[in-house]
Amino acid sequence: MSPKDLLIATVVILAWGVNFVVIKLGLHGVPPMLLGALRFALAAVPVIFVKRPQIPLRWLFAYSLTISLGQFALLFYGMYVGMPAGLASLVLQAQAFFTLMFAAMFLGERIRAVNVAGLLIAAAGLALIGIRGGQAMTVTGFLFTLAAASMWALGNVVTKRMGKVDLLSLVVWGSLIPPLPFLALSLIFEGPARIEASLAHIPLVSVLAILYLAFVATIVGYSLWGKLLARYPAGSVAPFSLLVPVVGLASAAVFLDEGLSAAQVAGAALVMAGLVVNVFGARLAQRILPTTR
Repeated sequence: MSPKDLLIATVVILAWGVNFVVIKLGLHGVPPMLLGALRFALAAVPVIFVKRPQIPLRWLFAYSLTISLGQFALLFYGMYVGMPAGLASLVLQAQAFFTLMFAAMFLGERIRAVNVAGLLIAAAGLALIGIRGGQAMTVTGFLFTLAAASMWALGNVVTKRMGKVDLLSLVVWGSLIPPLPFLALSLIFEGPARIEASLAHIPLVSVLAILYLAFVATIVGYSLWGKLLARYPAGSVAPFSLLVPVVGLASAAVFLDEGLSAAQVAGAALVMAGLVVNVFGARLAQRILPTTR
């Protein structure tokens, strides 16, 4: 990968890692479902300039209702009710293992031994985080974040089923669908009075957070990531995503003063180890096994 593309990958990882701190700040002034509606309403603005992806509408709806509406409704609510930003960035990476399971169930893809090993290691880490979460994390927040990871995984399976598609086009056009369901959820669970009060007295930090989520994390992040995927094999690009929770944990510690208990540190290390085994395990096995024959 060229130095320029390494810089692009770094920008994306930083944008997505800091994203969780930004969500937490945005939630200080705007309730979660309304935050989702505003984020995707703004993210859909470039639809004027971006060509619609050449896929059936049913797949566009399936993508939007899982990876956009489902994932972020659950993530925003989970963080709203007590999931720390740093741990959210880590626990959400469970999507990699949910994707393995859903792809096996719905697409007939094979799960290899190294995938199972990575899943078991990461599951032990998630269990440790969930059981020994401490006062800084609620069980409800943890479970909603795990549910968000499962919705992200379903969206991944939908994307695989589509075949080759322009990622930026998919994200932008997929952003057209979530605002209305988000607004309906906000009306039901947050109420018209709270919506009106939030919009009338929205703090500047929440405005900046919404702009960041819509344009930096969504439009800039996915457009640059799509360029990398177009230039290099997915296996060369995907491992960079392992740095997202590293940036997420570090930025949460710096900007939100979030700390981790000893149990959470151990759990985080296990989750990262499981992700590494899942991403690199097959390659290492291919290199080692021929030398042992």
